[in-house]
Amino acid sequence: MRTQALRDAANRLRVRSVRATCASNSGHPTSCCSAAEIVSVLFLEVMHYRPDRPGDPSSDRFVLSKGHAAPLLYAVWAEVGFLKDEELLELRKMGSRLEGHPTPKLPFVDVATGSLGQGLGAACGMAYTGKHFDRASYQVYCLIGDGEASEGSVWEAMAFASFYGLDNLVAIFDVNRLGQSEPAPLQHQVEVFRKRCEAFGWTTHVVDGHDVDELSRTLGPSGRVKGRPTAIVAKTFKGRGIKGVEDAEGWHGKPIPRDRAEEVVRDIEGLIRGAPAPTPPSPVAPLAPPAGGDPVRMPGPPSYTLGDKMATRKAYGQALAKLGRGDPRVVALDGDTKNSTFSDLFRKEHPERFIECFIAEQNLVGEAARPVWASPAAPPPRSLSSSPARRPRAPVQRAENSTQYPVPAFSPHPLIPSA
Repeated sequence: MRTQALRDAANRLRVRSVRATCASNSGHPTSCCSAAEIVSVLFLEVMHYRPDRPGDPSSDRFVLSKGHAAPLLYAVWAEVGFLKDEELLELRKMGSRLEGHPTPKLPFVDVATGSLGQGLGAACGMAYTGKHFDRASYQVYCLIGDGEASEGSVWEAMAFASFYGLDNLVAIFDVNRLGQSEPAPLQHQVEVFRKRCEAFGWTTHVVDGHDVDELSRTLGPSGRVKGRPTAIVAKTFKGRGIKGVEDAEGWHGKPIPRDRAEEVVRDIEGLIRGAPAPTPPSPVAPLAPPAGGDPVRMPGPPSYTLGDKMATRKAYGQALAKLGRGDPRVVALDGDTKNSTFSDLFRKEHPERFIECFIAEQNLVGEAARPVWASPAAPPPRSLSSSPARRPRAPVQRAENSTQYPVPAFSPHPLIPSA
C-alpha cells in the first residue's frame, strides 16, 4: 500500500507538471518527470516538515538546484495541500508567483535557483547552520541535475560539506542522461558519479531513481553515516512516463503539444491505483530557534581621528570584529584571505562564528545565502562575507542625531526583516 501510494503520488506530480507547462506553453516537463519519484519519496515519506507552515524553522530544508524543474516543486506543494491545482495553471504568466524557476517570494522556497550549480552551496550553508549554530535536528536535501554537475561550484560545495562533516546534508543527483542540446557528458555512467562523490568524502548510494522502495531505503536514516554527508546517485530517464518522449533528445524545455497533452495525461493517470496519499512526518526535536529580529547595526561610530591613515582592508577587519562584538548573529566567512583582509581579527575574537571556506569563492557566496525566516524572536547567526574587495559598494546610511550607525546595505535575503 505504501509503495503504491508513493508511485501514485509521483504520477500525479507528472500530470500536474504536464498540465502546468501546457497551460503556459512554456517550461520543462521532461526534467520534472525524471525526478517525480525522488520528490514523492522526499516530501511524502522522508522529510519532516509542516505542509501548512512551509517557513517553519524546524522543518527539513529542500533546495531544488535544478531550478528549471520548478513545476515539479509546485506540484508537490499542491499534492500536500498548500497550493491549489488551479494556481498551477498560472505558471509563468504575468503576475503569477509561480515563476519558471523558484524564487523566495514563495514561502516554501529558501533560495532562488535559476542559475545552475548554485543550489548545493546554499544547502551547505543551511546544513552548517543547522549543525553548528541552531544545533537542531532538521536535515537538508538538495536535488541536482546531472548536467549542472559539470559546474565547478558543485564540487566546491562537495569539498566543503565533507571537510566540515555535514552529516545532516543529502545531495541527490538526478542522472537522467540528457542535457539541453545533447546528452550530458557522463550520460548514465552512474559508477563514475559514485567514484567522484566517494573521492570527495561522501557516503554514496547508486539507486534506480524510479524505484520508490530503493529511494526510501537510501534517503532515510539507514543510508547515512555519522560525520559524512550523503550522496544519492539516481539513474532516471528524462520525460519518464511520456510515450515517444521518454529518454529522447530534443525535448528539453519544451511543453508537450496541446493536441497530445490529454493523451499523455490519460496514459499517466492510467498508472494511478488510488492508494491513499501518505501524510508527511512532522519536525522532531531538537527544534530550531525561531528567527527574526532587527537588522545588524554597527554598535557605535568609528574611533578614527580625522587625518589618520588606515589601510582600507584593516579598517574593514576592525569594523567586522566590532560588528561581531555588537551582535552575536554576525558570522564571517573567509576565502583563505583572513591574514590579508584582517578578518582574522574577527576569527580571534569569535572563532565559533568564523567559517573558513578556503579558495572556493563561488561556494563561499552560496554558503552565505542560507535563509532566515522572519519571526519576532532573535534569529540564529546571520552570514556576512569576509571578502570585501568582491562585494559591490553600497552607500552608507547616515543616522540623524543618533550614535547608531547602520552598516552598508548587505542585500539581505528577502525574508530577513529590513526594518
